[in-house]
Amino acid sequence: MAELKCKKAKFGLLGDGTKVHLFTISNGKMSFSCTDYGCTLTSIIVPARGGKKIDVLLGCSSLDGYINSQSCFGTIVGRFANRISGATFMLDGIRYNLEKNERENTLHGGFDRYEKKVWKGKKIRTENGLGVQFTRYSYDGEQGMPGNVKIKVIYTLNEQNEITLEYFAESDKATPINLTNHAYFNLRGQDSGSIEPLELQMDCSEFLEVDNQLIPTGAKINVKDAPAFDFTKAKTIGKDIAQTGDGYDHAFCIDGSGDRKLRLFAKLKDPESGRSMTMATTEPAVQIYTGNFIEGLVGKNGTVYHKHDAICMEAEAYPDAPNKSQFPSCILRPGEEYHQVTKYAFSL
Repeated sequence: MAELKCKKAKFGLLGDGTKVHLFTISNGKMSFSCTDYGCTLTSIIVPARGGKKIDVLLGCSSLDGYINSQSCFGTIVGRFANRISGATFMLDGIRYNLEKNERENTLHGGFDRYEKKVWKGKKIRTENGLGVQFTRYSYDGEQGMPGNVKIKVIYTLNEQNEITLEYFAESDKATPINLTNHAYFNLRGQDSGSIEPLELQMDCSEFLEVDNQLIPTGAKINVKDAPAFDFTKAKTIGKDIAQTGDGYDHAFCIDGSGDRKLRLFAKLKDPESGRSMTMATTEPAVQIYTGNFIEGLVGKNGTVYHKHDAICMEAEAYPDAPNKSQFPSCILRPGEEYHQVTKYAFSL
């Protein structure tokens, strides 16, 4: 049985001279790399036919690529992932105004994003395997949010080819908290084109209805009443994608998620290679996004990405939860701990 290994290397320098590092964790069969710049997953390397290996994660070849990118390739997203309508919310009688970085709304924290920060990273071993722990302090008022928040993010790999993402947070004031990773997956390989031939199955009987700005209306729709969104049985991503308009960019409600236990709910498969990935999470929803806005972006090794060349499966709270009392609460209060677990398991 191969030994789990973690290597640390230089990834580059920021303009102010801050050093940025790249960590690579391997179990002898597969590996992933991540950087302390934005807690970013930069690659997931898995075996392919003929003894080759492929990278199933879209991204950039250099630190400069991640610095200049606005697409969140593999990055952490917070303090509140996804959208907050009107860039404002009320909490305990106080109105908080945020940055409007997507029309009139706030997306992924506004302009001052966690993905553009250098975190403190160190090697760590947990019950989930070997990996990297990242920490930072998000001060009261950052992104317009209340509370000084201590955040810890851990990415690990084990011998069973499972990558586990854990998120922890504590705050000295009540604050919305919703952390996720914005990895862009393509099980055919990051340079292999459309993900429409991939098969997806999810235990999600409902999804959130959205308006023309992708803000939830507050209503849930049963997937049986909207067949394009029905993945309760495996089907190719491309089968009904034309019926969605630009593609999928919707929050699917995970069946039975109210108990906050780690729940296996999704399987993504490449029928041609047989390669597959399952996803489990403690979160109530997963945002399915099919790379609708990456047309023409230049990624790793000069690969030009196109619309629908990747799928993001972002475990998270319901979008716009701070403004929707009918949604599960996303509020972290003093004395409480935010803890989220998401696991991607690869069949090689």
